[in-house]
Amino acid sequence: MKKQPIPSSELIINEDGSVFHLHIKPEDLADTVIMMGDPDRVNAISYLFDSIEVDKQSREFHTITGKYQGKRVTALSHGIGPDNIDIVMTELDALANIDFKTRLPKLRHRRLSILRIGTCGAAQPDIPLGSYILSHISIGFDGVLNWYKDGEKIFLKDFEEAFVKHMDWPERLGRPYFVRASDTLIQKFQGWTYKGMTVSAPGFYGPQGRSVRLDLTIPDLIPKLESFEHDGYRVSNIEMESSCLAGLAALLGHDAVTVCLAIANRHIKESNPDYKSLIAQLLWRSLETMTA
Repeated sequence: MKKQPIPSSELIINEDGSVFHLHIKPEDLADTVIMMGDPDRVNAISYLFDSIEVDKQSREFHTITGKYQGKRVTALSHGIGPDNIDIVMTELDALANIDFKTRLPKLRHRRLSILRIGTCGAAQPDIPLGSYILSHISIGFDGVLNWYKDGEKIFLKDFEEAFVKHMDWPERLGRPYFVRASDTLIQKFQGWTYKGMTVSAPGFYGPQGRSVRLDLTIPDLIPKLESFEHDGYRVSNIEMESSCLAGLAALLGHDAVTVCLAIANRHIKESNPDYKSLIAQLLWRSLETMTA
């Protein structure tokens, strides 16, 4: 049976043929994508490119496509939070796998290789500031994947059950989910990174156990996370995007992983706000790894 075209209300294509939020066209996208929250980091990594062919920006979404050592790469900023990852991943997949003229899925699936670079807070006392943590497994506090029917096919249910029991998880928060990143990309990055099981929170303050003026639903979140272990994994760090990225990539048939620089340690309550040189090193090393 022939599939029906995707209505314009479900996939909005701008008058110039670009996708709605990212404002880039299918031909602007490389197979290798390096994502980061901060638009300025897109400029920083693009300075390493040998050449640039695309440079477009709409709101927080800044995209530069060029070549590094002969390989085509797209650098893209996604802003903050899992809601933005839902937008970016859906539109990247549409650019790769939807014919924008017919609004039908392409007959041949195009598989993207996606790295997200970010910052995080370490959750263990023995992970020092400045560490690079690779999210082998991500814990989604955000709930985004629960809105997609096939999410259950990729969830790590044994981790989930053990975690809910360990945390005495409040029902009002919605059930957390566990997803694994691309094994292909884990193999690429595991030589110089910490093995991570990463919490992705839907906010920076309360959802990450920070109390400024409001009391928290889980006031002892950090020590509870620190003490959770399952199948050789322990919670390594907290950020805001890795679970949604890994889960949507798996469902859509792409490879994705997140590597984060630890700029704070939640156990010892210390932070390093002067981390630009470490991010610059991470950008260069990640670019080298993704194009090797």
